[in-house]
Amino acid sequence: MDHNSYKTINANKATADKGWVLVDAKDQVLGRIASQVASVLRGKHKASYTPNVDMGDHVVVINADKVKMTGKKWNDRVLFSYSGYPGGQRELTPKMISGKNPTKLVEHSVRGMLPKNSLGRQLFRSLHVYAGTEHPHTAQQPKELKF
Repeated sequence: MDHNSYKTINANKATADKGWVLVDAKDQVLGRIASQVASVLRGKHKASYTPNVDMGDHVVVINADKVKMTGKKWNDRVLFSYSGYPGGQRELTPKMISGKNPTKLVEHSVRGMLPKNSLGRQLFRSLHVYAGTEHPHTAQQPKELKF
């Protein structure tokens, strides 16, 4: 057996094959769709997955304003933000967040499922979330992905 023919191929930025994926979030549960999107952003669905390289695809999420949450989470769940100043802590419910900016809810949940380092920040740039069905990425010909 020739041992030189079995070499592990480590992917890098130059060999990464990044595509475009379209995800319709209409009537989908927020956490379930966020975990699937985070997995595609990391590139875990590819055979050449390398943990320390941005291997994932660009993900376009449409209909983010029509996402669902189970139970009473729209009003009972509380998301905190803190400015760093005394009295700067804010409590927001998902209903309040989606009323102001419906894309923030999907972005927040996907960001929480990505690595908390420079790779995670780079991966997050590949996420494009839109409230309606229109998006400016039709020239990239994204493939529709069903979950």
